[in-house]
Amino acid sequence: MPDGGETMLFVIAVVSVYLASVVGVTDSTPDSSYVAAVYEHKVILNPHPRVPVSRHDALQHMQKNLDIYEEQAARAAQQGAQILVFPEDGIHGFNFTRLSITSYLETIPDPQEESWNPCMKPERHNNTEVLQRLSCMARRNNLYLVANMPDLQPCPLKTSPTSTCPPDGHWQFNTNVAFRSDGLLVARYHKHNLYFEASCDTPPEPEIITFDTPFAGKFGLFICFDILFHDPTVLLVQRGVRQLIFPTAWMNQLPLLDSIQFQQAFSLGANVTLLAVNIRNDRLIMTGSGIYTPFSATYHHARKGDPEGRLLVARVPVLEPLEVKQSAAKEVEAGGGESTISVATDSGYCYQDSCDDPPPPSYPTFISSMMYDTFTFVLLNETQGDIKVCNGTFCCRLQYRWLLQDHKELYAFGAFAGTHTVNGRYALQVCAVVRCAGLDRSSCGQEVEEAESKMDFLLEGNFDTKYVYPSILTSRMFLEQPESLEKAADMRVTMKHSNTKGGLVTACLYGRMYHLDNE
Repeated sequence: MPDGGETMLFVIAVVSVYLASVVGVTDSTPDSSYVAAVYEHKVILNPHPRVPVSRHDALQHMQKNLDIYEEQAARAAQQGAQILVFPEDGIHGFNFTRLSITSYLETIPDPQEESWNPCMKPERHNNTEVLQRLSCMARRNNLYLVANMPDLQPCPLKTSPTSTCPPDGHWQFNTNVAFRSDGLLVARYHKHNLYFEASCDTPPEPEIITFDTPFAGKFGLFICFDILFHDPTVLLVQRGVRQLIFPTAWMNQLPLLDSIQFQQAFSLGANVTLLAVNIRNDRLIMTGSGIYTPFSATYHHARKGDPEGRLLVARVPVLEPLEVKQSAAKEVEAGGGESTISVATDSGYCYQDSCDDPPPPSYPTFISSMMYDTFTFVLLNETQGDIKVCNGTFCCRLQYRWLLQDHKELYAFGAFAGTHTVNGRYALQVCAVVRCAGLDRSSCGQEVEEAESKMDFLLEGNFDTKYVYPSILTSRMFLEQPESLEKAADMRVTMKHSNTKGGLVTACLYGRMYHLDNE
């Protein structure tokens, strides 16, 4: 394991992970694969983002970041990459006001309305220097390229002509753009779920944007905070899109929402390939990128003080589109219903002599805040155990066995069901095992990055949603692939893991109750 001064790059793969009963059968086309790349960029920032600047000065600033993009695109191409993804805010930075970002804006044509190659026909649209450079970058390196930039659109929007205009008479969007390997602009996506972005507008309607490639079929686009919400993310998955692109500027928050932790959890829970790329900013705890499939992960999580960005390149299988049924789409709109896939009816695993043993005995519970939510916890003080903990009517179960009986760290097992309301509003059901920050139970739920204790466990929750995202995070920000994941017909989700390689920081089943977000 690297010391604190090194970057962290890790690749995990498993031969067999049982995912079929969680979200569908994980099929890849035989002998069909492609090479993907993501670049975690240490963005060069405008030191005074709230002060308006000229277009000339804005371009000079953005060209510094684009110069680095050029170098990394060439490196990715040399390693055989067919698609390269850059992070959210990577070209222009962040913390602008609506006025101060003005000179950074370009009006991005809708590829569904107009076919345009900015590299080949730069004269068609004025003030599109960034689009032109990205287009030529894709063309020069013969790869598909996805980047993030701010977009200015006049009123009314062609895509929503009856929507109310912002007071200043135009729209400003946080935007992904995708270019074909010859430089053609093929996709434009406007971020729907903003996170304290005063410079940008929320689109009047969520956009479901995809583009096709000859090597992997269809890719879907979304940005950062979108990953926690139904629209557009779940809609993409429900429409059968198996390759998703996720630029982000993610501020890590342990113990449940570190970047790589939730990136892998989403890939597993949604049964998709996720090309996820974060920016680097140590002050804001931003790092963590990866290329994830339902059975492998290539990822990077920098240590504080690392000076450079990081290019990740991996060959990944093409996932076959899942069958999309009209009934499934209706279920998503309603926010409930049974899964349309075949499911397991028994976990087939337990630590006790018999899985038919009576329910586990009650243990003393306590309340503690974790991620600003009030969890009900039980301490894990025994060498092994079978514990049930409930938060209201939502219950979780843990069967566990410590690999070393004399471990000195304190752990707790918790449950939460309710609506998260800090820095966003979304409904959750969560089962989690966490290492406490100290030896007092009041420290349970606080941020922890390192651990020494290892356990074999079976973690289970009786969920009221089919959208459950599993994760195992170990010491110093390493991921482990669950040994098995299963979903029963009654929405019970079970995650089993043994022979943990690192000390356990968090094991989590993160359930999203999308249909309750607005209640």
